[in-house]
Amino acid sequence: MTSTHAFWLAGREATGEETFDVTSPWDGRLVGTVAVPTEAQVEEAVAAAHAVRDEFAATPAHVRAAALDHVARRLTERTAEIAQLISAENGKPVKWARGEVGRAVSVFRFASEEARRFNGGEAQRLDTDAGGTGRLALTRRFPRGTVLGIAPFNFPLNLSAHKVAPAIAVGAPIILKPAPATPVSSLILGELLAETGLPAGSWSVLTVPNDRMPALVQDERLPVISFTGSAQVGYSIMDSVPRKHCTLELGGNGAAVVLADYASETDLDWAATRIATFSNYQGGQSCISVQRVIADAAVYDRLLPKIVAAVEAQVTGDPSDAATDVGPLVNEDAAKRVESWVDEAVQAGGQLLTGGERDGATYAPTVLTDLPDGVSLSCEEVFGPVLSVQKVDGEAEAFASVNSSKYGLQAGVFTHDLQTAFRAHRALEVGGVIIGDVPSYRADQMPYGGTKQSGTGREGVRYAMDDYTYERVLVLTGLAL
Repeated sequence: MTSTHAFWLAGREATGEETFDVTSPWDGRLVGTVAVPTEAQVEEAVAAAHAVRDEFAATPAHVRAAALDHVARRLTERTAEIAQLISAENGKPVKWARGEVGRAVSVFRFASEEARRFNGGEAQRLDTDAGGTGRLALTRRFPRGTVLGIAPFNFPLNLSAHKVAPAIAVGAPIILKPAPATPVSSLILGELLAETGLPAGSWSVLTVPNDRMPALVQDERLPVISFTGSAQVGYSIMDSVPRKHCTLELGGNGAAVVLADYASETDLDWAATRIATFSNYQGGQSCISVQRVIADAAVYDRLLPKIVAAVEAQVTGDPSDAATDVGPLVNEDAAKRVESWVDEAVQAGGQLLTGGERDGATYAPTVLTDLPDGVSLSCEEVFGPVLSVQKVDGEAEAFASVNSSKYGLQAGVFTHDLQTAFRAHRALEVGGVIIGDVPSYRADQMPYGGTKQSGTGREGVRYAMDDYTYERVLVLTGLAL
């Protein structure tokens, strides 16, 4: 895993004049050395994508679908290798890394299927008024142009797949910019795409440093930006290019609501296990990890000890060990920030029930109660293995607590009542409501995105394809309808 990795420039391998090292957050070992493109090479990639956009949009659907099928198949064949690579550069436990590869396989497979049926055209009779006699409208979707996909570190393969696969499916050229902390698994996609027959220039994977991103963001030849990351960076991008089409997935502080009817021992055991698992998976570095538990007073006293026990049962350690549940955060600075937020909450009166300890980049799975208003943990995204539990009186107070956040990505509601489920769907100001489970559930084919400061637009293969395209109507005249 310590070789030098080229980037991918208009479909071919390339190296620049500089490199940087990627190291493991677990033990600091060298994972790989990555080449950095020069400004001239970035310009070459952008120019190539711009030049090929019409050709790529006109590529037959079966060609694009076959390329996507190929990537899905090759990811499957290389699952073990890629999972180890993700674990090494990201610190993600290898069992979760295997799951990430499996999800990326699905993303490319879904995109292949959608490419074959997308853009079939919708016919609309216009002779519903006299002025439309003999006229028929045919509506199709066409690419907005080249996509700039900016991927995060927490799911370096799958969230890159969510940008690349929909773009290829609709025939939009894409330039993928991986996170500097975790570029190597994104470069694997370049290896696999290079095995296909897609037009030269239709895709690039450029390991550009963050401080060189503004020039790419501003480039008028890249009219679509798909960004996953922090709200601060995402909104700064949108504000800097108000006339571009931006999809922003910016995170949240996901809430799991446990209502009074979810009261059997089996119910509470399930809820506690799911909450503990998904407040700590990926080291809590998931936009939809459980950060807040909002429990009805009728179940709170029985649920809380179950949550604490389930959190304490999480195995923390070497991410390459198949038994490990919780690995390190992406780096020690991230763990120090989480530590400072927990210390702030405790000093302000929050009760620490378990965890609260840091060892290098690893932070122990942590549970708090009585979290004071105004501390960082109560209103910001912790992006670490930290969970707060609060007691509420009834459904209305629970839903109001969910909505009190400035974020609105997803929420989980543990209830058996169908009417309550529909009330939650109507009342909660989030992009997705998960009934009977935590907010961390995501199927890669479903629409995914948030409200408020959790971003704008939707991912999920078909929904991203819609986002990358626009409707264009063709009116036929003089027809015998």
